[in-house]
Amino acid sequence: MTDSSIASPRANNSPVQHQPPASKLAIRSWMLFDWAAQPFFTVVITFIFGPYFVSRLAEDAVQGQAAWGYTVTIAGVIIALLAPILGAVADATGARKRWIAFFALIKITALLLLWFAAPGSALWLPMLCVICAMVAAEFSILFNDSMMPRLIPAQDIGRVSNLAWGLGYLGGLVVLFSVLLLLAGSPETGKTLLGIKPLFGLDATQGEDARITGPYAALWYLIFIVPMFLFTPDSHGGVSLLRAISGTLRELKSTLAEAMQRKSLLRFLLARMVYQDGVNGLLALGGTFAASMFGWQTIEMGIYGILLLVVAIGGCAYAGRLDAQLGSKTVVLMSLLLLIVATFGIVSTGPGYSLFGWVSLSTADSGGLFATAAEKVYIGFGLLIGIAFGPVQASSRAYLARSVNADEAGRYFGLYALSGRATAFLAPMAVASLTLYADSARIGMSALLVFLIAGLWLLLKTPYPALRAS
Repeated sequence: MTDSSIASPRANNSPVQHQPPASKLAIRSWMLFDWAAQPFFTVVITFIFGPYFVSRLAEDAVQGQAAWGYTVTIAGVIIALLAPILGAVADATGARKRWIAFFALIKITALLLLWFAAPGSALWLPMLCVICAMVAAEFSILFNDSMMPRLIPAQDIGRVSNLAWGLGYLGGLVVLFSVLLLLAGSPETGKTLLGIKPLFGLDATQGEDARITGPYAALWYLIFIVPMFLFTPDSHGGVSLLRAISGTLRELKSTLAEAMQRKSLLRFLLARMVYQDGVNGLLALGGTFAASMFGWQTIEMGIYGILLLVVAIGGCAYAGRLDAQLGSKTVVLMSLLLLIVATFGIVSTGPGYSLFGWVSLSTADSGGLFATAAEKVYIGFGLLIGIAFGPVQASSRAYLARSVNADEAGRYFGLYALSGRATAFLAPMAVASLTLYADSARIGMSALLVFLIAGLWLLLKTPYPALRAS
């Protein structure tokens, strides 16, 4: 692979679009899907409900992180098994929207049921709801992503993908901010950040400030996926659903055999499989780790999330320009380097020290939010994660979209989802099991470094774009 292959995403051998680009309204409506979908990951998985599950719903932080890790593991296994099959079905039937609607119903129902996860209740119900919501969310994303090659000109895919991802983070920021300002009261004062009583009489001592995020994310998703259904064109002309299902396994076998012949694409999918494991682990477990490490409650977790989302939006906007200039591979590599540094930083920081004790920090409490030096250092490393975790995912899907034809996008985005989830159980399972074995959340989280470093090394040897020629 030459340097020019990295710097030229507009090479003449890019996949050909088989229909004219869609209208601006259609593309913007497609982008709005990320705005609708991201708050679930922001307030439920990462910053509000997940930490509540670990630190307040479970009996102790170690048990909570292990249970949360195994929840993510189960969801990952289901996604890995079904994603390539559903991708092939989507290509055969042509239509994507009907699948998005089907999984939206599952996701919304599961999120509504999170309201019943009160302190003292059994863990099985929220675990089951989170599994269903994560599976439905990932499959909806699969079908939405596979629309890209038909909607967007090849030279614009990286820019639009990063902008859409940034729009998603903005949606997550709006929802998170509104939770802190209007819904989440401090356990000490009972007041929100605005100094008012929480709307609807929500009681933080009963976990209602965290439990409300499930129904809130469900309502947000329901409202803002509507423009995509109304204004973004869908594919047509495929076979019936029954015929598609009957031929799916044969098609999947053919796709896997074809992928084995497309060595460049196979290397990309393998690299992405490994590093996405680490990214998924950070997104699913990073917030719960901070909550257990420093005892952060909803207010602290929410503000931490806002800081990360603000820099994430800027990171995606800048990465979109870099992607157009340098190519998706360069953006992914830069993002992985930042994530490795940041992950090392957060797992090596604790009360009174950072970098595993190489740097001593004051243990004095200055009062207010994030009152200790260790908390401030932790936030600094967390901001690096905020900068990188959007671009590493947005440019990864742009990498694939530039490397396949529009009429095969569903199949290969199914494999793409598989590559992001085939071993997705390994990272959370490694974290959960190592946490229990060592009785240390810090040691458990350090397992994520292995996935990020290995994925970076594999991607370095992968051509860009990953076209048929190796």
